[in-house]
Amino acid sequence: MSDTPPVVYAGPKRILSGVQTSGQLHLGNYLGAIVKFVRLQEEAECFYFLADMHAITVWQDPDKLADQMREVAAAFIASGVDPAKAAIFPQSAVPEHAELAWIFNCVARLGWLDRMTQFKEKSGQHKERSSVGLYTYPVLQAADILVYKATHVPVGEDQKQHLELTRDIAQKFNNDFGAQGFFPITEPVIEGPGARIMSLRDGAAKMSKSDPSDNSRINLLDDADAMATKIRKAKTDPEPLPETLDELKARPEADNLVGIYAALSGVTKAQALTEFAGKGFGAFKPALADLTVAKLGPIGAEMRRLLADPAEIDRVLKIGVEKARAVAAPVVADTKRLVGFWSPKP
Repeated sequence: MSDTPPVVYAGPKRILSGVQTSGQLHLGNYLGAIVKFVRLQEEAECFYFLADMHAITVWQDPDKLADQMREVAAAFIASGVDPAKAAIFPQSAVPEHAELAWIFNCVARLGWLDRMTQFKEKSGQHKERSSVGLYTYPVLQAADILVYKATHVPVGEDQKQHLELTRDIAQKFNNDFGAQGFFPITEPVIEGPGARIMSLRDGAAKMSKSDPSDNSRINLLDDADAMATKIRKAKTDPEPLPETLDELKARPEADNLVGIYAALSGVTKAQALTEFAGKGFGAFKPALADLTVAKLGPIGAEMRRLLADPAEIDRVLKIGVEKARAVAAPVVADTKRLVGFWSPKP
């Protein structure tokens, strides 16, 4: 057995994340991802992509897809992501994502993908009707990450398995092609309190763009009246708020609303309970509505301003594409060389 220590990736700290361009963004996207993006841009070089290639793994209206992408970009910018600090760009505008994904399709093993639980959940009882893209989605996700040699990725519960696959692909590529330390073994940035936001109609289901009930979520473009109405109608139980977190856990809808209040106000759920323990939802919901409108109202207003001038958003995206390709193109060129692909002799 060799005493030579393994080669550790020695590149810069980089952070990569993306949001699908498949519908209106909501409070769950904001608290679960975008708030984190704003914080992380101060800590490292960040690449935030608009995942239109992932979006088309299920049918998207071609007439709406580009506008949906601009809406996500507007949400990033309105929430505080600074294009001067972080690259914001459409995934499909950086062809290196697709190039690296094909190479990784030839590195990943079929058994690895068969274990991916998200495909089983999304395909349901009709696996044979799902697109091949939906099945290989996690391999493209690995390429999204490693084409920038991202060292850290913010992940929620539903994406931890995909990040493990990314780590497996990186390790196998490095081993197979004698390139130890070429791709980093990406580390997760674990989600913090309040990041997993549940439906306002069902405390056991995650808040989702695909939920047929608009009352299940607070959209970032909702006006103040719509936000307040949705919170007022949010499913609860008849009991007053408890004093302890253990008691709160047994009440999913109450737990969700307290979690939203805590995340928006920057306190822990325990601190929120200290403020509202023993009070009924008649007192708590108006306070939550006021807080939600105060936090999200300015973001929605700025999004509407940006969306009224698509050319301004497109200018930001073009700059983001240039930043992204400046990093991604050399990585793919080196990867192709390691694989043995042809390149002309000088």
